[in-house]
Amino acid sequence: MKGFVFDLDGVLADTAKYHYIAWKRLADEIGIQIDEAFNEQLKGISRQESLERILEYGNKAAFFSKQETAAMAEKKNQQYVELLDELSPEDALPGVREFLASAQQYNIPCTVASASKSAPFILDKLGIREYFAGIVDPADLTKGKPDPEIFIKAAQLMKLKPNEAIGFEDAQAGIDGIKGCGMYAIGLGTSEQLIGADRVIRDLSEVTVEELICL
Repeated sequence: MKGFVFDLDGVLADTAKYHYIAWKRLADEIGIQIDEAFNEQLKGISRQESLERILEYGNKAAFFSKQETAAMAEKKNQQYVELLDELSPEDALPGVREFLASAQQYNIPCTVASASKSAPFILDKLGIREYFAGIVDPADLTKGKPDPEIFIKAAQLMKLKPNEAIGFEDAQAGIDGIKGCGMYAIGLGTSEQLIGADRVIRDLSEVTVEELICL
């Protein structure tokens, strides 16, 4: 194994809560009630697809034009970015900084494969951007997770084949995408939540770079 690919939300930082707050505000404005259980299905997918699922859930998919939904998605993102201003280096999840520093010591490149267009901003706020060789730009993708495209591009940023890298994900769509390109998948969560993962851990404090090199 020669490289690591990380999802962002729920893997490096708990920013999913900010997504939920912003989506709930938007949904409330248009008369759709969502809860945290519904929000689980939005993990790992793009902003536009998330909005489409909310509108379908509220039976309002036909009520808005493409221009209106684009404006709604942008409004949600503005609220999300405002909430992210609260982030600090202390918000990195357990084991993240130590794992990335160890990978750097072993000269193992790392990339980020996230549907979030705010990934560079979040990594800066967490103070860990220096550890990454690249960040996949969601604007360059033709398909979202669970399609493996984002993970293939993440491996390419490290000049590696997918089967030479290990992917870290907390969402089923992400695990499916990782396995879809032949990459080794480590899930952060529970085995019941992340079907098909090669290994499941609670957080990055439960695994070391040394043991993964030997895979």
